[in-house]
Amino acid sequence: MSDTFPLTGISSVAIHASGHDNADYSHLTPIYASSTFTFDTAQQGSDRFAGADKTKIYGRWGNPTFTVAEETIAALEAFGLMGDDGKPLQLKALLHASGQAAMTTLFLGTLKAGDTVLSHFSLYGGTHELLLKVMEQTGIHTTIIDMRDLNLVEEALKNDPSIKMVHIETPANPTIQCVDIEAVTKLAKQRNLIVSVDNTFATPYLQQPFKYGVDFVFHSTTKFLNGHGTAIGGVLLGKDLELMRTHIWKWHVLLGGNSNPFDAFLLTQGMKTLELRMDRHCHNAMEVAEFLENHPKIALVNYNGLPSHHGHAVSLKQMRYPGALMSYDLKGGLEAGKRFIDALQMCVRAVSLGTLDTLVSHPASMSHAGLKREDRIKYGIPDGLIRMSVGIENIADILNDLDQALKKA
Repeated sequence: MSDTFPLTGISSVAIHASGHDNADYSHLTPIYASSTFTFDTAQQGSDRFAGADKTKIYGRWGNPTFTVAEETIAALEAFGLMGDDGKPLQLKALLHASGQAAMTTLFLGTLKAGDTVLSHFSLYGGTHELLLKVMEQTGIHTTIIDMRDLNLVEEALKNDPSIKMVHIETPANPTIQCVDIEAVTKLAKQRNLIVSVDNTFATPYLQQPFKYGVDFVFHSTTKFLNGHGTAIGGVLLGKDLELMRTHIWKWHVLLGGNSNPFDAFLLTQGMKTLELRMDRHCHNAMEVAEFLENHPKIALVNYNGLPSHHGHAVSLKQMRYPGALMSYDLKGGLEAGKRFIDALQMCVRAVSLGTLDTLVSHPASMSHAGLKREDRIKYGIPDGLIRMSVGIENIADILNDLDQALKKA
């Protein structure tokens, strides 16, 4: 899109930020299903290897279909933000085969043996295990604290000089714990530390972490960015363009976590309706949360849109709307949770989130089964907790299904 016609809305950015400049005049970005790319001359090949754009050399290094998805996500995360130079913020995105691949690039590309990551409880189970099991074996350690308590954050940073990165997931999975990005980043930057944020649950439409000075933003694009449950993917974004194009890119390609053209194409198409989908997701989620909070069989509802939720104030500060994820604990515990899930007729029993339909899962036996039970309970994930990704179905149908299932719980 030309700089002479600045886009003023998220939907326009999602549709027009990239992909209109192709040699064959295709309306939609083609799926470049090629493992390698040709050179007209030896000099052209040399120029491509020496240049910053590696998208037309080898498929593990890049692909024009990847580029459109990367540029679109970068434009969404940077929309309306200014850089330190007073000019519109520029970001570099690297598309990966999965969220886990993108997160692996983040940690291995920025840390070394002896370094420590400071993070918080109630992380996505895959993140938790990657940090405490896989990264631990490389000599990269992790300290887990309640990052909602800024005094604890300050104390940890002061007492442990090995901490090199602060990693935030907000809202977090599955308790919807919210961490103050601005406040934590301010503390971290007093010590020149790296700050990364998992923005998967919020998407750039609801929350833009780069606004608060963070260094990296991560997404599992499988979720709301794709929006339709059709492809796995992950993306890592950074504001240090030179670092992203050189050192981080090198780790990315050497680890081999590249995306594929078809999944990148599906992601690009899904993002075009991001604003429309998120508005409906959030509207439905608020009604579901209010219904559940007043239901006699529900002991607790974790939803940051409710004033009763501990993350409500932080959510209001840094998010456009509260989002589409929630969790709730049935008074009958584990067995009541099983009966409830089995009784659902429209809502879908599945892990993952961010699809058009409402997904319901049981963290204790699914996404967080890898945690020790005592840790899981400590992190606010009891045996009977249900996690729900609220879809865009008609709200009356969602509520009717929940109501009839709760009567059998």
